[in-house]
Parts: sequence; C-alpha cells; structure tokens
Amino acid sequence: MTEGLIVSSYIPLFAILCPATAAILILLSGKRPNVRESWTIIASILQFSLIASMIPTILDEKVVECLIFRQTMFKGIAFGFKVDAFGLIFALTASFLWILVSFYSIGYMRSLREHAQTRYYFCFAIAIFGAIGVAMSANLLTMYIFFEILTVSTYPLVIHDQSKEALSAGHKYFAYLLTAGVFLLFAIMMTYYLTGTTDFTGGGIKALAELGPAYKWTLIILFFCFLLGFMKAAWMPFHSWLPTAMIAPTPVSALLHAVAVVKAGVFGIVRIVCYIYGVDLMTSLGLGIALACIAGFTMIVANLFAIAQDNLKRRLAYSTINQLSYIILGAALLTQDGIRGAMMHIPFHGFMKITLFLCAGAIMVATGKKNISEMAGIGKTMPVTMLAFTITTFGMCGIPPVVGFISKWYLCMGSYEAFLQISPVMITFLFVLLIASLLDVVYFFPIIHTAFFKTPEGEAEEVEVKEAPLFMLIPLSITAIFSVVFLLDYILGLNIISMYIYELVRVAIGNVNPEWAMP
Repeated sequence: MTEGLIVSSYIPLFAILCPATAAILILLSGKRPNVRESWTIIASILQFSLIASMIPTILDEKVVECLIFRQTMFKGIAFGFKVDAFGLIFALTASFLWILVSFYSIGYMRSLREHAQTRYYFCFAIAIFGAIGVAMSANLLTMYIFFEILTVSTYPLVIHDQSKEALSAGHKYFAYLLTAGVFLLFAIMMTYYLTGTTDFTGGGIKALAELGPAYKWTLIILFFCFLLGFMKAAWMPFHSWLPTAMIAPTPVSALLHAVAVVKAGVFGIVRIVCYIYGVDLMTSLGLGIALACIAGFTMIVANLFAIAQDNLKRRLAYSTINQLSYIILGAALLTQDGIRGAMMHIPFHGFMKITLFLCAGAIMVATGKKNISEMAGIGKTMPVTMLAFTITTFGMCGIPPVVGFISKWYLCMGSYEAFLQISPVMITFLFVLLIASLLDVVYFFPIIHTAFFKTPEGEAEEVEVKEAPLFMLIPLSITAIFSVVFLLDYILGLNIISMYIYELVRVAIGNVNPEWAMP
C-alpha cells in the first residue's frame, strides 16, 4: 500500500471483529433491550479505542498489516488488512461517529416505539463491520468483499418501515448498488489481468503505469468501470437511489450520508485515483479533467435540486450529493492541496452532515414535522437543536469558524495549483467551487430564517415544544461542537484534537506522492 515500514499486528482484525461480534450478541439479546443496546455501545467504544491505538504507528509513517490468507493458486491475490494514514482517517471517522449514532439511536427508536429494533441494531453493526473493512482493506479484492457486505446489510435498514414506499426505495437501492458491484468486480479482474496484483500502492501500481500508450483506451475504459463500481459516491446521473433512500429512519440516513455508505464510495474513488492509477498516470491520460467535469456537474445540479426540496431530509440528501463531489473534485485536481482538501473533507463533512441529520431526526421526534415550510419558529422551541443545525450549515457553506472552511480552502488552492501545473482550463473548477458554495447558502440559510425569524401561523403552532430526549440531544451537540473545535484548535495552535487529523493527512499526502512529503 505504501513504501513505509510494515508492522504486523492483529489490531485491525480485532477492530473489525468488534461490530461483527456485537451483531451476534445483539441477536442473542433481542428480548432484553437494555442488554442488546449495551452490546452496541460497548462494541463501538472498543472498536474506536483499537483503531485510535494505531495512530502513533501510522504517524511514524508505518503501515499496520494483518493478512488473513494469501492465495497460492493466483499469485498476488491475498485477503487481509493494511492500515495506512488515509485508511485510518476514514476508520477513525466511521468508528467515532458510530458511538454517537448508537446513543442517538436509543433515544430515536424508543421515542418512536419503532418495530424490529433488534434487526435494526444487528444490521447497523454489520454495516459498520463493512465500512471499517473497506477502510482497512489491503487490496481491491478485500475492499470488494466488504463493499458488498455494506450493500447487503444496509438494505434492511432502508426498508425498515416496510411500507410500499420503503420497499420501492429498497429495490431501487439494491438495483443501483448491486449493479455497481458487477462493474467493480469486472474492474478488479481487469486490473489483476493487466498487472498481476490488486494491492493498493502509494503513487499507484507501477505495472499499470508502465503499460504504455498502446493500452491508453483500455486504461481509460477501466477507470470508468471503477467509477461505475463506486455508485455509492452518488455522482450524477447515478444518484437517484440516495434521495429515495431517505424513507429510512433518520439514524440510518446518518449512516448512509456521514458514516459509512457514501463515504465508502468517495473513499474508493480516492483510492483508485491515488493508490491504483496514481497522479502521474491520471494526468497523462487526461482522466483528472474528465473526473473533475463529472464532479463539477454533480455539484451544481445537486445544489439546484436541493433548492427545490421542502422535505428537510431530501434537501440534506441532495446536499450530500453535492458535498461528496467536493471530495471527488479534490482528487480529480491531482494536486497536493486538492487531494489534501479531499482527504480532509471526508471526516469534516462526516461530522457536519451527521449533525444535520441528527437535528432533522430530533425535530421529527419532538414535533412530528418533516417539511421546512412547517418549521416556522422552531428555533425558539428547540434552541439547542437549531443552534447545532445553524453551526454546521455555516460549515457546509465554507464559512468560518466551522471546519468546512479549511477543507474548501484547500480545494480552492488545489484548483489554482491545477491551473498552474496541469492546464489553464482547470481554473474553471475554482469558479465551480465558489458557485457551489454560494448555492449552499441559497438552500441552507432559508431553513435558518424559517426557524428563527418566522412566526408560526395559528395558536396551535404556538404551543411550546420541548427538545428531543437527551440520548438524541447530546450526540448532535457533540458533533456540532467538534465541527468548530477542529478548526479553532488548529488555528489557535492548541493541537489537542485537530493535530491527529492534519498529521494523518500530511502522512497520507506523502504516501500519494513522495515529492509532496512535508517535514
């Protein structure tokens, strides 16, 4: 995966087995809710602790490896885990947010007296098992297996309501993502045929870069097969499954948008760009510009769709489609700051977007309201929830002091670098970033205005509404606070929390291109 020193350890395996073990215990404890939910909490905390324990090793520019088996029939094929800086960023984000969503789920599911709660917690644990497996995969084959586990385990969560609408959404979800799995498997097989390996390598697979001009169109077609394989990234026009899946319970929406599914999609695209093809090969084939055009188109059009949505979760869904393409665009720029911004936006967007969805769920539990037009004055009756919502909308728009500002800043700097180093046409994407951020303001700020500055119509709307239960309120408050702390901690030079993310990104950038390594 990288050229650094490899350290053999079972920690990645133990970390991945935490949610798998919890899933079994959840099934066995189905008739005892307190015990069932305790397994979820214990497993999430233990998993995060194990993953966090690898930070010093990774910051020392080493790779933690745990190979389960190596297939002797096919040379170069193995199943196992290698944790590098980029993979650790995703794993830390997903595992930490699982802790908060686990607590939130207790308040949400009990408040609404949801059915099939044992199935819900079981599938949630298996989904995290899949997401962390993707983050720590040593190669494409291992990633593919966990990608499919993630797809299958989230299907019951999407159809949780078991209504006609939910079942239709689930069928659409399955149709898109299983089709994507076919393309991904084909791309993996072609990569192995061309290179004899599926391992992630810092700077890209050398054998792929050495194929020469005769394989130009083969490599271009292969790349687009990979893109189709990562439909989880919801790039347009393969995006409609995501807004449709908003029929799922709000914690599931948070899982889809901030913790696991779509993050696994953009994580996979960055892996292909930086660790399979490599920056140099992407540049020589012109694939960076092509990928940037797809991302830029998705950003603008998704924002236009978001403006038209009255349902809060659907507006947030189109916002996610837009924000994911910020990450794709950063990778497509093929510059140091562009890829740095893409890697940073994975955890930063995770914290901001999960806050927004948790707020949407809190509003629904406390008031039963789902549409923005119904939320006049709700900022006065749910001040903590709407303050958290407001803070993170600022971040989504790239406004300081929320952490979305810094990742968008690097993306803009990366666009300017691409203009200087790759092609004058790349300056276009700087304007795309600025326009997309302006459109973020257009559809987020009316929500804030409705909540705080509009008066509800009719006396019935003036009845005081309490905040959601503490099990829901505390997690969304924590994620909102972190969205500010990550930036202020860095700017003020305290380096208490933010140092780990920024240092991991620094190491990851050095893995992608040794010339970008910073002291």
